[in-house]
Amino acid sequence: MLVDSHCHLDAPEFDRDRDAVVARARAAGVARQVVPAIHAASWPKLRDTCAGAEGLFPAYGLHPMFLAEHRPEHLPRLREWIEHERPLAIGECGLDYFIEGLDHDAQQRYFDAQLVLAREHGLPVIVHARRAVDALIASIRRIGSSSQVAGNALRGVVHSWSGSPQQAARLWDMGFMLGVGGPVTYARAHRLRKLVAQMPLEHLLLETDAPDQPDSAIRGERNEPARLRNVCDTVAELRGMAPEQLAKATTANAERLFGLPPR
Repeated sequence: MLVDSHCHLDAPEFDRDRDAVVARARAAGVARQVVPAIHAASWPKLRDTCAGAEGLFPAYGLHPMFLAEHRPEHLPRLREWIEHERPLAIGECGLDYFIEGLDHDAQQRYFDAQLVLAREHGLPVIVHARRAVDALIASIRRIGSSSQVAGNALRGVVHSWSGSPQQAARLWDMGFMLGVGGPVTYARAHRLRKLVAQMPLEHLLLETDAPDQPDSAIRGERNEPARLRNVCDTVAELRGMAPEQLAKATTANAERLFGLPPR
């Protein structure tokens, strides 16, 4: 059984057939999905979506790509949601220096505040990072340096990994995991495929990021969590191991990070 560690099942692309999408995921052996939020207005729908089917687990946060939707008052609101809803993670949060016009300082303020919330509540973070991995690592180190005072060490996953091996190693040293999805199935993704083939297995999570980032077999189409099987098969082949072994290991990683009960 697989865990899709990053899937936006609440997205409008799934409104017409969400139940069928979940059914196909279960038929493909994807038993559980972590569903991160993007902005405050999405939290109620996300909560209802996850309550509508077994095996769906919400995370609440403020995504850097949706900076225009965020307001300072959303941070205390996020604290209230965390305390009331008891999610398994905070996210999706992070930094995006790829999109022009996204204010770096504003992104930093929202990201740092969410790291503080994660530290205070003992929750993992689900992190987005594009062309901002060094800044992200610096934030985690800075906020995490006071973890002993709060009694909780920062932990989490940087999803859709696209950084260097050196950056990856720095994150592993801090106890973070890397999420890998559809991009690893493309033959041209040489650096990512080499990293995935050699990285410590205990730091690897599988994801789809559905409806985005389809694998190479469905390029340009809507992605969905059932496609995680294709990601698993590709990563297993790159590592020279059986897909069943990889599924077992990455599922255990997800259970350990997110506090999911074993199945």
